[in-house]
Amino acid sequence: MARPTTTAHQPSRRTLVMAVGVAGLAATLAACGDSGDDAGDDTSSGPHALGRTADVPEGGGVIFTKQRVVVTQPAAGDYKAFSAICTHNGCPVASVSGGTINCDCHGSKFDIADGSVRKGPATRPLKAAKVTIAKGTITLR
Repeated sequence: MARPTTTAHQPSRRTLVMAVGVAGLAATLAACGDSGDDAGDDTSSGPHALGRTADVPEGGGVIFTKQRVVVTQPAAGDYKAFSAICTHNGCPVASVSGGTINCDCHGSKFDIADGSVRKGPATRPLKAAKVTIAKGTITLR
């Protein structure tokens, strides 16, 4: 079977396949970026309010998915904050219960008081995050 020849007006099949692949990759990368609807991560600089202290239960915590931070209250009035990204494989943590911050990807659990590993496979603690508490508001620094 003879191959058709290409001209300047007719791209080759290889060129078309590559163009479609590049366009698909660009669309995928754009979908992973910030769409401007606040659905992505908050990458703005400077302090900004996360939420209210009243929303963080004593002995538990709240995951702020957008900012990738988890705020806990191990004891009354004692607030801690950590990265909400598991140190094992980079999955976002899924819940806070029973005194631990829990990653559902592979079962790692971290202590709500200091972010240390309570159950692997993670071997490194969650990174501490900086927050301030003022007038009942939790502010990420």
